[in-house]
Amino acid sequence: MKHLFISTALILSLSACSSLERLSRVGETPDFAKIENPIDKRGYKPVTMPMPEPEIATKQMNSLWSSNRQAFFEDQRAKQIGDILTVMVSMETEAEFESTSKRSRSAGENTGINALAGFESYLAAKVLPDGANPATLADLASTSNNNNTGSTESEDTLELKIAAVVSQILPNGNMVITGHQEFRVNHEKRVLEVAGVIRPEDIMIDNSIAYDKIAEARIGYGGKGFISDVQQPRLGQQVFDILMPY
Repeated sequence: MKHLFISTALILSLSACSSLERLSRVGETPDFAKIENPIDKRGYKPVTMPMPEPEIATKQMNSLWSSNRQAFFEDQRAKQIGDILTVMVSMETEAEFESTSKRSRSAGENTGINALAGFESYLAAKVLPDGANPATLADLASTSNNNNTGSTESEDTLELKIAAVVSQILPNGNMVITGHQEFRVNHEKRVLEVAGVIRPEDIMIDNSIAYDKIAEARIGYGGKGFISDVQQPRLGQQVFDILMPY
């Protein structure tokens, strides 16, 4: 109980600090995040995956070809750390689930003493109340019915473009990309994020790549501002919903 009280007090103090900060910024627009090197961000970890043995590039005499090249002619597609490419996200998902279950159970039990070495007359006269019949001591019956029906339907559509930067090249030639964009509309800030691993050969001629070609893809689209705050329950209500079992 003591730990619960301390946790609640801490949450309320944080809520008060957040409220004071919001009061100090009444009428102001949300600030943009500073542009920084993604490698220097807190919590950044380079991607490590199982890799084949690295191959040493070799060249033949009187030849312009190198064994580590994938094409003879150069193009403008991203191929090294710091290059930029466009990620195309066009996602439309639809799911529908329906389940029905029924259960029915019926049980009956009859218990009585028709004969017990003559003691059934003694039971009726001395032990049982007047008018009791030992042959019908107990008659039990139970019936249970249970019908359940559930239905879930969801539909999501997301279309966007975001520029990402090549932040790492893996030993097998695959590239790790990260992208972060923010734009502000009135008092609402929208944030786009993308990260994952791509193959150079999946990059199209216009230096773009489809989201379904990204391995370990992490795509996020969210908001921050007045409208987003109104759409979320208050901290007190969230804590109340967690603590109350009913």
